[in-house]
Amino acid sequence: MTSADLRAVGARTFRSLHIRNYRLFWFGQLVSVSGTWMQTVAQSWLVLSLTGSGVDLGITVALQFLPMLLFGMYGGLLADRSDKRKLLIATQAAGGLLALILFGLVATDTVELWMVYVLAFLLGVVTMIDMPTRQSFVIEMVGPDEVPNAVGLNSAMFNTGRILGPAAAGISISALGIAPSFLANAISYLAVIGALLAMRPGELFRREPAERRRGEVRAGLRYAWGDPILRSTLVLVAVLGMFGVNFVVVLPLLARFTFEGGAGLYSLFTALMSLGSLMGALVAASRARPTRRVLIGSGIAFGVLLLGTAAAPTVWLTSVLLVAVGMAVMLFLATANTTLQLNSDAALRGRVMALYGLLLMGTTPVGGPLLGWISEAWGPRVGLAIGGALSLAAALAAASRVRLRRRSRAASRAEGDAAEVIVAA
Repeated sequence: MTSADLRAVGARTFRSLHIRNYRLFWFGQLVSVSGTWMQTVAQSWLVLSLTGSGVDLGITVALQFLPMLLFGMYGGLLADRSDKRKLLIATQAAGGLLALILFGLVATDTVELWMVYVLAFLLGVVTMIDMPTRQSFVIEMVGPDEVPNAVGLNSAMFNTGRILGPAAAGISISALGIAPSFLANAISYLAVIGALLAMRPGELFRREPAERRRGEVRAGLRYAWGDPILRSTLVLVAVLGMFGVNFVVVLPLLARFTFEGGAGLYSLFTALMSLGSLMGALVAASRARPTRRVLIGSGIAFGVLLLGTAAAPTVWLTSVLLVAVGMAVMLFLATANTTLQLNSDAALRGRVMALYGLLLMGTTPVGGPLLGWISEAWGPRVGLAIGGALSLAAALAAASRVRLRRRSRAASRAEGDAAEVIVAA
């Protein structure tokens, strides 16, 4: 490949960053997401330091995502009704305040497990509103033509933060203790708030907010379930989200109990998986349109790789496989996200993306404690293996359904051709 070809690929991959509003948002989010991942690592290590229990860690994660499970569709409805930029400013400010409170509790050595539970739940309430608003705001920044690229770059940004945040947390926890990670996260929210304030509202691809009507949440559910593309994509996301994408629970247990490591090893595992996710996100950003083949193929690869990671005997091999796991899962999620956004009606997009968040993160209250209990009772490898097996089974079932539909359509065409021949004769 020539240098001109490389420049062309780079220009195609990063083209959404030429849009000023999106560029501001992207870099602001990069800082904020890095801080969020610092807090994620620190919070997991804080719970293990307080109790040493995989179940308690699973409960913490579950509480953080419980609001999405219970009220996620209402968060999407609020996004459809609101000025998304102003709503995001409010959610980012609330997230920063919660991080500051947790910093104060840890720094003064007054933190108890129930306090972590409460703050995790409150952060989940913020996320319940922030997530569908942020997801559906992408198309308002870049327009429909650039959504696949922007979603891929969003995923790349998120995973760059997943590399920088855990690495910074590992260094900070080892040198300064747990508390500074929460302070860093609180400060990082200022970057995205500043980016949102600096945007030019007149350059957004905005539409009129959804009208207030009765039964709007049910209307969103009926719409998503009635569309075959949306329904099949969301079902696959639900299974992988509940059982496969539970790394916040399984990875710290794998680092501490399987390989007898510390926060540094957990941070390394998280950063390596994030490196793979960054690669997967860039692949997704370079593609013109999402396809069913990529969606299902990446789901199959994810399940197989999780099973391989569960069986890996050494830290070195586990580290290599986690890079591949991250690449597969992010290619799957970016493709699913883009598929849902491009196939959703604009007036219902916030609710569709809330359903995506509900099924991806809202299922964690079920899968998180369950995998935490399994990992504590039989070991983290078993927890990983179960997640991999169920993810693989769901992706293979989806592939089988696609093949059956193709055969059915081919048979129908053949019958139609035969009928035409008879009529002509």
